[in-house]
Amino acid sequence: MSDHAHPTWRATSLGVYRFWRDLGYAVGAPLSGVVADMVGLGAATHLVAALTLLSGVIVAMVMEPSHRAVATISR
Repeated sequence: MSDHAHPTWRATSLGVYRFWRDLGYAVGAPLSGVVADMVGLGAATHLVAALTLLSGVIVAMVMEPSHRAVATISR
């Protein structure tokens, strides 16, 4: 996340990122439990996998690649 944030708004963007990530932990576990109780553990696992895939696809479509140089290890 910090690779994609401009230095002037990096702290704010990391705060927003961590808010949504932590909210996912707080809401995701009880929601998975409810889904598992209603329709089974397999369905809860598939729901979590689908939501994770969806968020990855959205990030891949919206975020631009970082242009920072990547350090390489030479032997």
